[in-house]
Amino acid sequence: MADAAPPRSSWREPTASLPLRWGAYRTRLLGGMLLIVAGGLAIAGGSAATAFANFLLAAGTAAHVLGWAVLPAPGWRRVWAMAPSTLAMWFLLTGPGWLAILVLPYLGWLLVRHRPLASYPTVTFVLAAAVIAARLFGEEYRGMLPALAIVGAVIVVSAWAARAVHVAQFQVRRGRKPRNPQA
Repeated sequence: MADAAPPRSSWREPTASLPLRWGAYRTRLLGGMLLIVAGGLAIAGGSAATAFANFLLAAGTAAHVLGWAVLPAPGWRRVWAMAPSTLAMWFLLTGPGWLAILVLPYLGWLLVRHRPLASYPTVTFVLAAAVIAARLFGEEYRGMLPALAIVGAVIVVSAWAARAVHVAQFQVRRGRKPRNPQA
């Protein structure tokens, strides 16, 4: 009788163990992130002023939606993240005063990445950065690029903090599990 494989003792991203119908995990993760961000930036660069700006809106929306669609996660999580995130990108066309709406894509990211509820307080960092950036750069759209850069950096740091909370929670739970009493 073959011995069973020893249990994994190190933490692993929950989405990394999902069976994928196509593509590789890392390729889909990086490609999805790239499309989400690039699509959001293209939407932010668009407007109804010219034909090219309208093209940016359409292409940005398509790239943003496609980015959420290719992320490795269960389908329902991707759909629940995709719709509010796309809506948030369109609301950003009004200027830095609406930066707080970036909480929606961040919450979608936490959902898609299977982060535990204990990591959701990191949303307050994103919200605080959005409020501060909105006050610093006012309502004028010309301040949108530096405001987005600041809030984007805080989103990245908050996502890493949420991941650290996830890893820490895993380690605490693993430490509490009883050892094999027959060994």
